[in-house]
Amino acid sequence: MESTLGAGIVMAEALQNQLPWLENVWLWVTFLGDPKSLFLFYFPAAYYASRRVGIAVLWISLITEWLNLVFKWFLFGDRPFWWVHESGYYSQAPVQVHQFPSSCETGPGAVLGWLMAPRVPMERELSFYGLTALALMLGASLIYWTLFTLGLDLSWSINLASKWCERPEWLHVDTRPFASLSRDSGAALGLGIALHSPCYAQVRRVQLGNGQKLACLVLAMGLLGPLDWLGHPPQISLFYIFNFLKFTLWPCLVLALVPWMVHMFSAQEAPPIHSS
Repeated sequence: MESTLGAGIVMAEALQNQLPWLENVWLWVTFLGDPKSLFLFYFPAAYYASRRVGIAVLWISLITEWLNLVFKWFLFGDRPFWWVHESGYYSQAPVQVHQFPSSCETGPGAVLGWLMAPRVPMERELSFYGLTALALMLGASLIYWTLFTLGLDLSWSINLASKWCERPEWLHVDTRPFASLSRDSGAALGLGIALHSPCYAQVRRVQLGNGQKLACLVLAMGLLGPLDWLGHPPQISLFYIFNFLKFTLWPCLVLALVPWMVHMFSAQEAPPIHSS
């Protein structure tokens, strides 16, 4: 792991010092690779291309992110921005790298990538989705408190991030480990609510045209702006509740409300068909 982190630091230093004009490109790549982008961009884009693929993307996203969260607690992965200071390898010759708002994450380093799921549930009873959300929350909480009871300090990454991040305002609460848990459980519940909503029942058999699908994607992305504009409460407990509710709402918008709005508007715009 240390050799991997060291190689990453060398690469980051070379890119920042020799190719500074690519900085915005790499920041954009970092944004696209953020786990939140799986929910907020890749999921709606995949869903409007294919409903089955979109729902599969959502299931794979929430399951792999939950597993990633749990494995982080066991494997104690470091973040490069604090590892360069804590490791002691660069005490004699400090590296010339600088931080960004996206680099100051408070959770441990990532340890798990995408998993391929051969089958994902499409439409089940609403209770299935509620129990799934509950299982995700209770399962992770049980593991957390078990490790805490055994004497493991699971807030170590938050302490290191607070110590070594250049600007305190870059330490957002949405990078805390339990932020992903509230996102995953909220998305699981929201998927069930969406699939059992009256709006979805009206559009589930409708074949949207390419123009309508594009309109759905643009409208969904437009609704994302106000959701992000709301920000989040500074209190960590209120933030988890707000994050849960936000990602419960997101599948409802993508699967049900947005397609229903586009379909109803298109139906009103269509000229009436006169019989001969």
